[in-house]
Amino acid sequence: MALLVWCVLVQMLTLALNTGDCAIESGNRTSALEEARLQRENLVRKYLKRLKKEEGALKLVGGRGDYEGNVEIFHAGKWGAICDDEWDQSEAEVVCRQLGFPGHVKPTHTGHFGRAKRKFWMDNLWCGGKEAELTDCRFDGWGTNDCEAGEAAGVICKQHDTETTTQKPIPIEMKVPKQRFRGSLELRLVGGRVAGEGRVEVRFVDGDGASGPWGSVCGDGWGLLEGNVVCRQLNLGYANNAVQTDFFSEESSTNGQLPERVLLSGTECYGNESTLADCLHHPIGEGASMRCSERRGHVAAVTCVPQMADLVFDHVEMEQSLHLEDRLMYLLQCAMEENCVATQAYDIQRENPNWHLETRRLLKFTARVVNTGTADFRPHIPKHLWEWHLCHMHYHSMEVFATFDVIDGSGKRVAEGHKASFCLEDNQCLPGVEPRYACANYGDQGISVNCSDIYRHNIDCQWVDISELDFGEYTMRVAINPEFKVPEMRFDNNAATCRLLYTQTYARVFDCKHERP
Repeated sequence: MALLVWCVLVQMLTLALNTGDCAIESGNRTSALEEARLQRENLVRKYLKRLKKEEGALKLVGGRGDYEGNVEIFHAGKWGAICDDEWDQSEAEVVCRQLGFPGHVKPTHTGHFGRAKRKFWMDNLWCGGKEAELTDCRFDGWGTNDCEAGEAAGVICKQHDTETTTQKPIPIEMKVPKQRFRGSLELRLVGGRVAGEGRVEVRFVDGDGASGPWGSVCGDGWGLLEGNVVCRQLNLGYANNAVQTDFFSEESSTNGQLPERVLLSGTECYGNESTLADCLHHPIGEGASMRCSERRGHVAAVTCVPQMADLVFDHVEMEQSLHLEDRLMYLLQCAMEENCVATQAYDIQRENPNWHLETRRLLKFTARVVNTGTADFRPHIPKHLWEWHLCHMHYHSMEVFATFDVIDGSGKRVAEGHKASFCLEDNQCLPGVEPRYACANYGDQGISVNCSDIYRHNIDCQWVDISELDFGEYTMRVAINPEFKVPEMRFDNNAATCRLLYTQTYARVFDCKHERP
């Protein structure tokens, strides 16, 4: 079979070169040779990727081209998906570079290119961004995960420069960006057991007040940000769950498939919009084709509740507690097992026999998180899946509760963002509020209304490793619940962005402001 494919490849390459020869005879020698060379390179790249079925090989599925899609990895003779827990720019950069692209545009989450159709091979990936292959990164182990089909991780990679002197038409769907719907958009929830849940359906209303037919919303990329907008527009409170499912579909009318009319696809909300029409969508209107990764069981649905938690990061506490500390690597062994230092520290550990005498410079601070909502904040992971952390001597109920990043003036992350897992408990409450949650003795975890969870600066991993950072001014960003895994009233107060001044003798943060992670 492989021999047959290579024969076809050779024939196609020959055809490409012959095409170039014909163009040469017509007087366009330079243009034709360049065209043939680029065609040959693209063909070789395409077929090599298809034939590569070795351990750790990657491919992108569900996208509009080979440069984007959900990431799948080859292991033990089978392809499998990758979960979006802890998935960010570092992992996306490694994926795109391994696939032969010059870099990444952005990572994607929540099944942006459709739900995962295979078993999850990898979860909780942690890459430094310079690894040669994705398998060089740290993760929980092959097949170990707690993910659902809607948590598929994906990437959009930078495309190769294939511009030629011969211009080729670009497909319309490739060059039309997402847009907001300028008209009126009515919503309803269908198929739910109560008024606050169901499949999301929409219809367009023109300027004269005439309404069109009802249709569904494609589930690609549908998450809590979009669900919150739907619940807000319908005056039903806040999204407790936003799912990609046909659970609320009626078999008699849909035969297990999407309704005939898919009116919205590619929906992408910031989270603070008043209506779903204010969000971005794929082109809407006459002649616009709705793209959806599946035709079965893949519609947007939501459940709304009247009360919800709302976490706020206390940046004043961070400003007052932030300081520098130089610590011997001998004292960081437990923290290194939990990926709490930069990748350079692991290089030193491998290459230097006296690594334990080396020091790391740590930017330490206290993280105080307050629940100002109307309901308790509870972890989304079941109790039997909580992880024991030896450094803190208790179970952590959230894999990525906070991220710490230092960013330079160009927007590049210069100190590796630490992804901190947390134990959630009531450390400090307002007068009259009784603490309910505690980490000790495998207790229930959460943050009660008007209570705070405090991780003090003297706790392991409550820092950013800045040992390789040059002195100067930067931006420091701390975000809680950054992956929007747990529902909240709003997410635009979950991150604090501050100016950071780093000198030889001290560091301080100032001019902090709240924003969305």
